[in-house]
Amino acid sequence: MAQPRTPHKRKQKPILTWPDQTELLGLTLVLRPVEEIAIPPQYTTDLHSWFLDQVRRQDFELSSYLHDGQSEKPFTISALQGSIQSQGRSRLLNPNQTYQWTITALSQPVVAWLRQWLQAPPTEVTFRHGGVLRILDWEISHTPTTYAQLLATPIPDPSTVTLTFTSVTSFRHRGNHLPLPIPENMFHSYLRRWNHFSEQVYEQEAFLAWVDRSVVVLRHQLQSSKVMAGKRGSVTGFTGAVQFGIAAAARSDLEWVQLFMALGHLAPYAGTGHKTTFGLGQTQPGWSESAPTSATVEDILAQRIAELTALFMAQRRRTGGDRASQIAQTWATILARRELGEGLAAIAQDLEMPYETVKTYVKLARKALK
Repeated sequence: MAQPRTPHKRKQKPILTWPDQTELLGLTLVLRPVEEIAIPPQYTTDLHSWFLDQVRRQDFELSSYLHDGQSEKPFTISALQGSIQSQGRSRLLNPNQTYQWTITALSQPVVAWLRQWLQAPPTEVTFRHGGVLRILDWEISHTPTTYAQLLATPIPDPSTVTLTFTSVTSFRHRGNHLPLPIPENMFHSYLRRWNHFSEQVYEQEAFLAWVDRSVVVLRHQLQSSKVMAGKRGSVTGFTGAVQFGIAAAARSDLEWVQLFMALGHLAPYAGTGHKTTFGLGQTQPGWSESAPTSATVEDILAQRIAELTALFMAQRRRTGGDRASQIAQTWATILARRELGEGLAAIAQDLEMPYETVKTYVKLARKALK
């Protein structure tokens, strides 16, 4: 039985501050569970919801903008960094361990909100399905800066961009996942965000054509993985490190070289690829060699969802279309999570679907398997 929580008095910490013109910033929170917490593989959806709820409480207009699925997202969040144990069907957070959670801002309005938020910051992060993480500390983890300052950074010789992907990274390509750091996809990802949030906009087609013919992969160390991302479905992506250089013939194109370097500096703030607001695509500057990790519950669940989705799509091959794909993926997500022991009520709440609908879908999915 859980023991009653005693009031926690946090040592007064000076309020973090940064220049008013700041457009890019990263904050890392240090967290500790109040008690042992069992979390689902897709727990980043809870972190995502908690963060947006914090914004909503102080700035409804900004919250509505962050919810807008049609816009580039001006923030990213990471998964929890620290020792997370797998035990049977659950992942466990240990109350004797601390965990780091990073939020980055890509626009001045979000940076300004973070300043307001830290005037009287919350003391706890809560999961929707139960569990509390006490906020022990917070610190600036990504230097406050602006897009203009990134662009003005002196060009090094040689002009290389070296990045490490600390969480699974992937791109959308013709309706599928592309789990490779192809230069054109990488810099397209960064340029979209740059053009959306900075005051200096570049012609996308011309720059990407230059990247395609001029940017080369100098070295890489990568491994592929499949994970849960968002509320449903799985993503095939990669982790590891890569270094990009510029072909000798293109080094005199100073405008594009300067933008190439600036986008490399943007990567840790913006993340790489898609679903960066659910913990994917976390990117750090420099080269880091990490040993491959063993399969987790998250890996197992993602593989099962992919397997079931393919099976249900094959049964629906005559209908085809986006609707058939969405239904197949929804059935697969619900059934895979049910197979791992999650209750239908918890699944319905997480997917924001009526309980009776989820109950019907799991019955239909099981029938389809037979």
